[in-house]
Amino acid sequence: MHELAFVFAGFAVGLIVGLTGVGGGSLMTPILIFFFGIKPHMAVGTDLLFAAFTKMGGTVSLARQRLVPWKVVGQLCAGSIPAALLALWALKVLGPASGTAQAIMTTTLGFALLLTAAATLYKVVAFSAQRQVAEAAARKSHTGDPTRPRHWSLPVLLGAVIGTLVTFTSVGAGAIGVTVLLLVYPMLPLPRIIGADIAYAVPLTMVAGLGHASLGSVDGPLLAQLLAGSLPGIWLGSRLVARTPERLIRSALSILLAWAGFKLILI
Repeated sequence: MHELAFVFAGFAVGLIVGLTGVGGGSLMTPILIFFFGIKPHMAVGTDLLFAAFTKMGGTVSLARQRLVPWKVVGQLCAGSIPAALLALWALKVLGPASGTAQAIMTTTLGFALLLTAAATLYKVVAFSAQRQVAEAAARKSHTGDPTRPRHWSLPVLLGAVIGTLVTFTSVGAGAIGVTVLLLVYPMLPLPRIIGADIAYAVPLTMVAGLGHASLGSVDGPLLAQLLAGSLPGIWLGSRLVARTPERLIRSALSILLAWAGFKLILI
């Protein structure tokens, strides 16, 4: 029965990701911890490879449509990949199953979920108006290459923060990543923002996931069951997106993520 429950959980998360674009890590990791009793280090490690494989297909599709700004992906990876390797080294020193590592993971995951909830709610409440204001201001002071950031250091520094978050929690490359990209690249069109967010998450989650696997923090059969459900879920969600009240779903998700974040911090 557990096998079918994992497949259904993968399908549900895939469906929500397809409907809203909210990162699977912010949903799957809390589900594995709260509903299935998976240890935090196993939930994080398994979910990282889950994210890498699911976003790989999306990257190929977006690249064929020429919606992936590879220059932006490279700038983010310059910060996120070294940060992920440093975080993996810290986990190896601590021991991923140690009490200290578990406490760091659950607390960091809680704050990451709160940030994701805030970013999700931000996109519901203020995204359109603030995006238009940012674009208007950027046109006055920033002409030319839309892949040029507000400052060269911002994507590297923010990429490092996201890389650390993702390695410790598997959360951060979804709603938080999109919000960061919107602020750092105000002239970049939204479809290319989404393309950059999905594409840079693939090497980041793959490096972090394989690092967790080397530490024994990945459950292979569980990963296969989650993928078996998520792939058709994403396919269905992407086709129902035009018929669903996205603002309502995002608002409900932000409340759910905030609740999970507070609960993890209080553990």
